[in-house]
Amino acid sequence: MESTEFLIVGCGPAGGIAAREAARAGVATVVLERDAVVGAKRVCAAGLRPGFCEAFDLPRSIVHCNPPLISITTAKRNYAFGVGTAHTTTREELDGTIAALARAAGADIRCGMLFRSLERERDGVVVEYADYRAGTRKKIRARSVFLAPGSSARLDAVDPRFAHRDWNAGLITCMQYRVYPQSPAIDYAYGVLEMHYYVSPRSGRNVIAWMFPKRDHLSIGLGIQAKIPGAELRAELDAFLATVERRLFAGIPFTIRTEGNLLYGGLPRRAIGADRVMVGGTAAGLVDATTGEGIHEAATTGRLAARSAAASRAGRVRDPAVPYERATKAAFYGRLKHRHHLMAFLERKPARFDVLFEQLEATPVFANLLQHDRNDFSALQWMYLYAQAAKFSLRAMRA
Repeated sequence: MESTEFLIVGCGPAGGIAAREAARAGVATVVLERDAVVGAKRVCAAGLRPGFCEAFDLPRSIVHCNPPLISITTAKRNYAFGVGTAHTTTREELDGTIAALARAAGADIRCGMLFRSLERERDGVVVEYADYRAGTRKKIRARSVFLAPGSSARLDAVDPRFAHRDWNAGLITCMQYRVYPQSPAIDYAYGVLEMHYYVSPRSGRNVIAWMFPKRDHLSIGLGIQAKIPGAELRAELDAFLATVERRLFAGIPFTIRTEGNLLYGGLPRRAIGADRVMVGGTAAGLVDATTGEGIHEAATTGRLAARSAAASRAGRVRDPAVPYERATKAAFYGRLKHRHHLMAFLERKPARFDVLFEQLEATPVFANLLQHDRNDFSALQWMYLYAQAAKFSLRAMRA
């Protein structure tokens, strides 16, 4: 049977960063990617945090636009505040670039490979997968495994310890149009990230919609937290597209590419590490429920998994899943759980969205702090955040 030190399932930001950093550390690494091309079939507005490329050693050439402003629209009004300088790209370029860097570092990335199952042995893990190109099933043994297959992951059968009974309740049905205008949209469109929070007049459901600018197109999409029939979702997106068209590229002919899949927006998975197997990225449920952001979290889990795999290779840890799970939960679980509870609180009474956005617009320091991880805050910043949170809670309860 073929063997390797570190096996990764999925080559998105989590799997790709894990592969590159593990290979750079001298760990023999194999990646199994189900798609024929890395980065294909991803519904994602692909907004990156300020400093993302520098943090993960990626070329700035992948960046399409650098919007300094976020615009949030509700049924009541529009709000706008700065976000530093964010970036937009496409998942093809992001994932593809990371994969190319991983290959250059020595990782073996194999496309057209579908993960099927795993079983543990005393000193490792055996993974079975389907090789689409060869039309066969194969097995490979690894010292440790990193599962990063995205939101479609069904991990209950892989290991009961990864079961998450609320997983289906957290799934969001998404559809996105890549709109290619024959001539540029108005200048404003390329300097802003738009988010829209509203209750659909067609279905009565809460909707999160977006418009993110790219080099040659606009990503215009929406998500609804439920499994929605395709016709209903398309009707919702067509109505939203019409409002964006009137504002940003009225009278300009355009073509469309349609994308659709499931995203996750619930609580993080309770267990993400057990007996040499680690779970990362969206498969771990590491998505901000209020915005849908998950690329930063995914890439960070890849980095943490690579460090744990390298520590295992060096004999510093027996089970790399233990330090991985501890570090990932310390980095993200507190913030993501709070964001999930906040989103549920807001959706129960949509007027509360306006209370929050009014406060963010009026207090730029508050808005800026919320874009950072909780581990970055000083004691004074924590005091300020608690004061702002108390102010919001009192106002929101009266809304």
